[in-house]
Parts: sequence; C-alpha cells; structure tokens
Amino acid sequence: MTPSNSPTLRLRRLATMLRQSREAAGYTATQVGSKFKWSSGKVSKMETTETKRIKADDLDRLMDLYGITDADQRTAMHALAKDARQRGWWSQYKEVFTERALPDFEAEASLIRTFEAQMVPGLLQTHEYTEALLRGGRFTRPEVIKKKTEARMVRREILVRRDPARLRAVIDESALHKQIGGKQVLHDQLAYLHYMAQLPNIDIQVLPKDTGSHAGLCAPFIILEFPDPLDLSIVYIDTASNGLFLEDQDEVEAHSATFSDIQGSALSTVRSADLITSIMKSLESPHENHP
Repeated sequence: MTPSNSPTLRLRRLATMLRQSREAAGYTATQVGSKFKWSSGKVSKMETTETKRIKADDLDRLMDLYGITDADQRTAMHALAKDARQRGWWSQYKEVFTERALPDFEAEASLIRTFEAQMVPGLLQTHEYTEALLRGGRFTRPEVIKKKTEARMVRREILVRRDPARLRAVIDESALHKQIGGKQVLHDQLAYLHYMAQLPNIDIQVLPKDTGSHAGLCAPFIILEFPDPLDLSIVYIDTASNGLFLEDQDEVEAHSATFSDIQGSALSTVRSADLITSIMKSLESPHENHP
C-alpha cells in the first residue's frame, strides 16, 4: 500500500456506506442481524468500524439485502473492504505508533490545519531537530529514537508527493526561539521552515509572542479534512501517552472556529516569512542571546 492510502479511512467510508444503505432499505441493525442469524451487535460493529475486517461473503449478503445491484458500486465496496485489510507503512514502526495512528489519517488528507505552541509541527521538522526533540523527553533507547525520527521523516512525504496534501500551520513565535539541539540545529530548522513556506500547498503563519490574550491559549491540535464527502473531518490532539482523536462534528467545528480565530491573530504568510528570516539572522550573531 502506498503512503497515499489509509486503511482506517477506507474502513470508515465502507461503514458509512453500509449504514446509509441499511437505513435507505428500511432495516434496523437488529433486524439485519436476526435475518442472517448473526451474533448480537455484529451489524452495529461493522457500521462503527469496531469490526476491522469485513468478509467478502458477509458484504455480498448485506448488499443483496439492501438492494445494491449496481456492479460498479458493489465492486467499489469490495475494494474498500480489501483496502481496509491492508497495512500502511506505519505498521513497520510498532515502537512508534499505536493501532490507530495519525499517519493513517494524514495519508489521505487533502487539507491539514495545525496549531503548535511549543515546537515546530512534526510535518515540518528536520531530521536533526526531531532527534534533538526526542532526546529531551524521558530516557529512551537510541534505537527507539532513531525509529521515531525515521517515521517522522516518512510522514513528511505527504507534502511533496505528486498530489500533495495542503498544510495550513500556525506556530507560536516562542517555539521558533527554543534552541532545541542548539543554535545550528535551530537555524537549519528555521531555514527548512522558510523553504517549505514557499511551496504552493503550504501556508505558514507565526503568532507573535507579544500578542497577549488570543484563541490559541489551549492545547495544540490538528484538523484533518478529506476529499471524499463520506469521510468526515477529524481532530487530533497529541497527549503524553496516546494521541486523542475527536470525531464528533461539534468538536470538529469548535476547533475549526478556534483555528480561524488563531489565524486572525497571526502574522500574514509574508510577514511570518520575514520574521523567520530575522530569527535565523539573529542566531548567526555570536554576541546575541535569545529566549
């Protein structure tokens, strides 16, 4: 499977199609289960993605019952079921990602909006910056840090592939002054940030450190949007253990509104690029101290 496909998203889409088809046919989940003498809750688990693998025979029986006769639609639904059984590239990094991983959703996202207050967003980090960042956490074996760094570098590919994801990033200025890894590492990170900001699919805005009160006084978050209307937007919040995914659309809308407010307080992309350049130049001065 290529990095542009998401098994979880395909399963989510198939689950939505099954639920909509059942409702259109006038059946309840309980009625469908009873008709096929399936265990209690089997249909509901298919429609909520609790069931990770939907058998081809079960899918055919459901489509027959729901009156889905169009050959193209049946083929498409079988393709979704097959894709959902595949393993994404992130499965190679078991030390890094849990079963429900952020790259699984990033792989098929068309628009990613991210607000970060403490560090440069993961998708925009350099190898050296990521490595230094990870060394600053709890003691971890060097081989694990190496794996985590490698995985983060692979994540970045969604921004430079043939059909790249669009990225809208707002970064608190204080994050751009933190000398993670030292002056040279930070300087190179800012240079990379400045370069990425010139790509047509990437907008980077900086929230000035003297802004005062603003909508971004909250936990950093990521909003992912997808090209297929059946794939609803999702919010990701990083935590000390496993990341938190929010799928309730009220939560998504609240974070979208917050992101818009943060953007309104941030500098324009042009002025942000100028500020990044200014911070880079200040790091080149041997006599200057920075926060």
